[in-house]
Amino acid sequence: MIGGLEHLARRGLFLFDPEAAHGLSITALKSGLVPSCAAPADPRLQQSVAGLAFPNPVGMAAGYDKNAEVPEALLKIGFGFTEIGTVTPRPQPGNDKPRLFRLIEDEAVINRLSFNNEGHGAALARLKACSREALIGVNIGANKDSADRIADYVTGIRTFYAVARYFTANISSPNTPGLRDLQARESLATLLSAVLAAREDEAGKCGRRVPVFLKIAPDLTEEGMDDIAAEVLAQGLDGLIVSNTTLARARLRDRKQASEVGGLSGKPLFEKSTAVLARMRRRVGPDLPIIGVGGVSSAETAAEKIRAGADLVQLYSCMVYEGPSLPGRIVRGLSALCDREKLASIREIRDSRVDYWTGMNV
Repeated sequence: MIGGLEHLARRGLFLFDPEAAHGLSITALKSGLVPSCAAPADPRLQQSVAGLAFPNPVGMAAGYDKNAEVPEALLKIGFGFTEIGTVTPRPQPGNDKPRLFRLIEDEAVINRLSFNNEGHGAALARLKACSREALIGVNIGANKDSADRIADYVTGIRTFYAVARYFTANISSPNTPGLRDLQARESLATLLSAVLAAREDEAGKCGRRVPVFLKIAPDLTEEGMDDIAAEVLAQGLDGLIVSNTTLARARLRDRKQASEVGGLSGKPLFEKSTAVLARMRRRVGPDLPIIGVGGVSSAETAAEKIRAGADLVQLYSCMVYEGPSLPGRIVRGLSALCDREKLASIREIRDSRVDYWTGMNV
């Protein structure tokens, strides 16, 4: 449950349309008005994933800090890592407004933003001012009107290589027409080959190998998951992020808002995204890192992602409803879980419910 001050702040923000409220929250973080809610460091929550040392497994997902305005401020409120973007080579305004909708009864969000961002140049300038120790990932995408979308991803790797701790290739947004077609095996093979070749080239220049993750949709068929798993393993990708928003609208209370076009996130995405996570874990085996995203609203939902096969988790939409203390509360809750179950590491619960979630009919 959110505290009294956060409840009042939420009520105040909910007087504004969702996109304006988002901007106000960014301003509050910039100004230092959001107090630190970070939990004490707990070595049982530290994770080594893709060669990176994460102080805790809870991260801010891409989509909130699109233009790299507040990555270090987000780390100060309790996140173990944060991911900026999605950023595209050229600035683009995104779709017409309104394009962001709260489904308050469902504690969900629908967006059809379509990679609105200030472009590579603006984000790069801000990231250059950040500490090199800050665990900041860069989520890269393609311009909506790009003549060569794969080239846009390669440009993202080359542009941000010196400042990114990891990359995420986002090919799963439902709001850029045709983008999800890059998840098809032949297209995915071409994309990953180009992106990883650029990564190896840049690594040779600077002597540092930056991990590359792939963010996938929750709306894949079984055959689509087979193809992605096979290609990811064949190409030697560093990991997966499961998953982006969904086009599904099952069991929503707010039927009026549910009719809005766009990707659904928040609590209703939890079961679907967790089932896809477990199915991908089953396909890729125990060694490939996976970050679980979708409906993480508490320590228990974060732990359930880990039980379903995640090494790390990310959240965004649930913080709209739970407030900025959410990452710290989740981290404290995971520490309490380690106490209760006498765990030396939170990793001990990973994969313990893969079978359950693989069999979930969602």
